Amino acid sequence: MKKGPESGACPLAAPGNVVESNPENNSSNGASAKEDNILSSSGELENTQLKPSRETSRKKLCGYLNKLGIKGPIKTWKSRWFFYDENKCHLLYYRTAQDINPLGSIDLSNASFDCKVENGEGVFEIRTPSRVFTLKAISKQAMMYWLQQLQMRRWEFCNTQSRFPVGSSQLVHEPLAGRTNVVDSEDFLPPVKTPTEAVGLKAASLPAPQTSTALQNISLKHPWTEIQNTVYNICGSKQLWGNNGNVFSFSEFQEHPENPDEQEEEVEAGCAVKEQIPEDGKMESRLNWVRKAKWMNSGFPGLPEELSRERNPMDNVSVLQQQILTLTEEVKSQKELVKLLHKALEAAQQEKRVSSMYLTAAEDKDRLELVRHKVRQIADLTSRLEALEQDKKKLEQMLTLRDSHIQELKEHVQLLMEKNHAKQEVIMALTEQMAHELSDPLQEANTITAETLYKQQEKIEHLKDDIDAYKTQNQFLNSEIHQVTRLWTSVAENEKALLMKCACLQARNCQMESKYLTVLRKLQEALPGLPSSHAELVRNLIQEALQWDVNEEAEEGFNLNPVSEYDEYGFMTVPDYEVEDWKLLAKIQALEIKSNNLRSQEVVEKPLRDRWNSVGELSPSAELKSLIRCGIPVEHRQRVWRWIVNRHCSRLSDHYQRLLKQSKSTEHPACRQIELDLPRTLTNNKYFSSPTSQLIPKLRRVLLAFSWHNLAIGYCQGLNRLAAVALLVLEDEESAFWCLVHIVENLMPADYYSDTLITSQVDQRVFKDFLSEKLPRLMAHFEQYRIDVSLITFNWFLVAFVDSLVSDILLRVWDAFLYEGTKVIFRYALAIFKYNEEEILRIHDSVEIYQYLRFFTRMITDGRKLMNIAFNDLNPFPMKLLRNRRSMHREELEAELCELEQIKAAYVKERAEQGSQDLKEVGSEEEEEM
Repeated sequence: MKKGPESGACPLAAPGNVVESNPENNSSNGASAKEDNILSSSGELENTQLKPSRETSRKKLCGYLNKLGIKGPIKTWKSRWFFYDENKCHLLYYRTAQDINPLGSIDLSNASFDCKVENGEGVFEIRTPSRVFTLKAISKQAMMYWLQQLQMRRWEFCNTQSRFPVGSSQLVHEPLAGRTNVVDSEDFLPPVKTPTEAVGLKAASLPAPQTSTALQNISLKHPWTEIQNTVYNICGSKQLWGNNGNVFSFSEFQEHPENPDEQEEEVEAGCAVKEQIPEDGKMESRLNWVRKAKWMNSGFPGLPEELSRERNPMDNVSVLQQQILTLTEEVKSQKELVKLLHKALEAAQQEKRVSSMYLTAAEDKDRLELVRHKVRQIADLTSRLEALEQDKKKLEQMLTLRDSHIQELKEHVQLLMEKNHAKQEVIMALTEQMAHELSDPLQEANTITAETLYKQQEKIEHLKDDIDAYKTQNQFLNSEIHQVTRLWTSVAENEKALLMKCACLQARNCQMESKYLTVLRKLQEALPGLPSSHAELVRNLIQEALQWDVNEEAEEGFNLNPVSEYDEYGFMTVPDYEVEDWKLLAKIQALEIKSNNLRSQEVVEKPLRDRWNSVGELSPSAELKSLIRCGIPVEHRQRVWRWIVNRHCSRLSDHYQRLLKQSKSTEHPACRQIELDLPRTLTNNKYFSSPTSQLIPKLRRVLLAFSWHNLAIGYCQGLNRLAAVALLVLEDEESAFWCLVHIVENLMPADYYSDTLITSQVDQRVFKDFLSEKLPRLMAHFEQYRIDVSLITFNWFLVAFVDSLVSDILLRVWDAFLYEGTKVIFRYALAIFKYNEEEILRIHDSVEIYQYLRFFTRMITDGRKLMNIAFNDLNPFPMKLLRNRRSMHREELEAELCELEQIKAAYVKERAEQGSQDLKEVGSEEEEEM
């Protein structure tokens, strides 16, 4: 206990700054271990108190608050001195400002703050992950000051501690990473003026707030810390009293120089003394001076002149009176402690006297007599104890009986009170009735109105107070939410940057894989000229590249846009072709499409999805047309297709069901052809790839219903593919049926799917005209090598590119086709040739050109580029021009067909005449033979 005052002399000079003392280790050695830090903090406090003109760069956050004890035996408010530790972001609390060891600490780094109106004025909470601390300030202003300061310092501490993970700077741009340090200038809560009477270093010189009892403010959870602090204060006080014996002596302080700088040097010199006994009187005098400086800073008599000048005489008198009351309470508590010590001392002395008599006895008889006397005393005490135990039991029984009797009396009193209350209510009702009968009705109405108005005003005042309180709470919580939002925004921006970086890396990886497969394809073409060992190696590499194992990609880790075996509508990402060269091309195309999608995801796809999400009720417009041409997102495609079909088809409620019943009762002539075409429909789609697929029965019913709906066409090869695509998107049989009706009867010209396919042939001639106008070099190249493009494009027009384009591009074409009509097919057909024009012009052999045209649609990987060519690069041609070209070529084709029919009829007639003449010649020969 001797080391405490000596090693802690310097901290006592600045009670609010013992930030380095460990709450878990309150021994005397803890003070000397942190002596350097305590020295610097005490010097700061001394400069602040002795020289008010010097302003430090940052004010210390300290002051008195009431803390609600929730774990002790007495749950009540206890006054505590709180001090904020900036290095650890902890809020330390002491019993008084003069204590050296804290009673505990609150970790604010992960804490949240809350002020609830229902808790009362000045009450707020600090919520940590392990516990909730309830504190109470002397006023609402002081509470808001504490909340603002704690919030600001917690934010500063978290900003200094938060750094972006090491190594992530290579993935995230520097401006994004530095945004977390930007301090927002917005302030939801206006700054609160510092309440100097309860917060700050000056509050340490004031006496601690008094409690109702002297021992109420003592912490029972930390007895050892309380003893250390009490002994430390007593020892420090005795050193200050010195030889004068007067607490209020100023002589010793006046003897020292008035220069604060010299005093600061002496305090620092005194703090440098560690747990050692001073060797000369100079060291001892320095320690005494440090203790005196501590006494001056703690608010007792002997304050510095600079502080005393700031107060008027009345304030000094009130401060002295408060100090006298504090010292009186302290003396009372010390007297109680002295009384207890006196009693223990008397008992010890009595035992000592008996023991000395026993030891000084000359003979054993005397000692034996003393022992017998003690035994008799023990027996007497035992009997008295038993009697007291019996009395205790009797008293407990009596107490139980009295408690039961008191409970009965309480119940009886409660019953009487209820009866009395009922009687009073009856009396009040009768009195009001009597007063109502006797008084003037107008006066009664005025009285009731006045009382009601008064109550309403009172209620309004209460509501105004509640509104003010809730406004303050809302402002504080808004500031908390604002800080969390800033953190969340920063994290979201960093995450977005990482996702974009990951997308770029994955797109680059897909490009590298595509280039690798392209090299393998080139090597495959050169296989006949390679040595056998090299040819075998190339074959093995091609086989490994063609193995599509999705699980291996999933096991590699995080995948931003994983490539699955099937897309959203069940189409195979890499179709399983029989020709190995086509398999390699399909995989190259899948990788290129994935790369393009990853690159355009943030720049193109996300803004397009946002525009579609903002579209409400659909209505024809130029903006909707532009959106549909760019492609409809998967989540909106079904809704838009249904709207397009319902807009052009007047759906009858039970028409489809009647057609199904008719197809069941009567077999249509096209039924056999439909059954033959069902297994050949979309073989690269998992929903149609096998006879047991789930959409095969639905497709059968849709085609049969259409064959009975349109008897002129019935069924034509190609309608199965159109209906299958409609089923994949719309999912409903009846909706798919009406979509097929819309395509055949509204979008396509008449006789497009008739037996003669005359309109389909007309469109091929129209397309050749457009090809000559838009791509003259390519058409001249085809004419040079006598290439008939209709052998390739006829199927494109008949089924709207189904089985020719990959599903991602195909459905974009269908989006615009359903909304605008057949001119979209012409545009995309021209765009496909434009997309591959240079590659076709490099081929100078008719056979190779035909082979290339069979799979050149598999070389299209960028759907956005194809769309821009179709609608932007090619000069637009109106629908009127398309109709004129169709009518012109239809007349020519019909004339050719008519001429062909005439030639055919003449040929048949000639053959018939030649046949009859031959018969006559054969008959005459037989007659001659006879």
